[in-house]
Amino acid sequence: MNTLAFIPSPSAGEIHLGPVPLRGYAFCIIIGVFLAVWLGNRRWVARGGRVGTIADIAVWAVPFGLVGGRLYHVITDYQLYFGEGRNWVDAFRIWDGGLGIWGAIALGAVGAWIGCRRRGIPLPAYADAVAPGLALAQAVGRWGNWFNQELFGRRTDLPWAVEIDRAHRPVDFLDVGTYHPTFLYESLWCIGVALLVIWADRRFAMGHGRAFALYVAAYTVGRFWIEYLRIDEAHHVLGLRLNNWTALGVFLLAVAYIVISRRVAPGREETVEPGADEDGGHPSAEDDSAEGADSAEGADGAAGAEADEPHGPAPAEEPGRRP
Repeated sequence: MNTLAFIPSPSAGEIHLGPVPLRGYAFCIIIGVFLAVWLGNRRWVARGGRVGTIADIAVWAVPFGLVGGRLYHVITDYQLYFGEGRNWVDAFRIWDGGLGIWGAIALGAVGAWIGCRRRGIPLPAYADAVAPGLALAQAVGRWGNWFNQELFGRRTDLPWAVEIDRAHRPVDFLDVGTYHPTFLYESLWCIGVALLVIWADRRFAMGHGRAFALYVAAYTVGRFWIEYLRIDEAHHVLGLRLNNWTALGVFLLAVAYIVISRRVAPGREETVEPGADEDGGHPSAEDDSAEGADSAEGADGAAGAEADEPHGPAPAEEPGRRP
């Protein structure tokens, strides 16, 4: 195929921060985490929560999510690590790529639940706050696949095709240089998902986990057709890749949650973090009234004392004069 233009792949999978080498895949994940925490914190504070709560719970959610994502990848692609001629130690080389979003969300939710429980915060409210940030984190994280030259799609000569080095091409396509940049497709899709969740949350005041469920449902729609384009090795069930079936099942669960949740718990939570209003530095009307009463009482007392106090010294008696 004659390709007029294409996206070049990086010559190396590392970024050098001065003398320190950093894997491009890990760099994208780190940037994504910071972006998710930043946006989640803004949304949490806007809903009445404390500054820093999102980051505190992320200390639990992020490690759990990384472990869950790696476990899902290793379990569903076990032949890459435990097959003939493979080294099982490679299963721990997370910087080489290989995180399953399904496992990351599932086990990350367990970590978030632990953090929320320790602070007395409802998990659905926390999930709603971080939902669009998670989508943006995925949008950034997908560029890690570009650094590793992995998870690309079918061959194509479109102007936005990605060029893959021969060492990273599938055995059956060694003579094909350009492919669908599925990492780019998913990155753009995730940005759209984030914008959709932000808009829908403002428009419909989504609460009780429904904003998070919308993020999951919207993401799985895109993941289904993007997964269909990929040509990397994967398990198939009834003609579809395993991740296609997973996306379909998760989509149905997310939609069912939105429908049932609206009936069981309509509206949005009035309080997302107990005690946050008391720490916000905004006294209530009762406090203002009490403070005003105390000030008025103090002023009246001072005025009364001033009225009872004689003005100036008493006149001295003249000598030899009797009253």
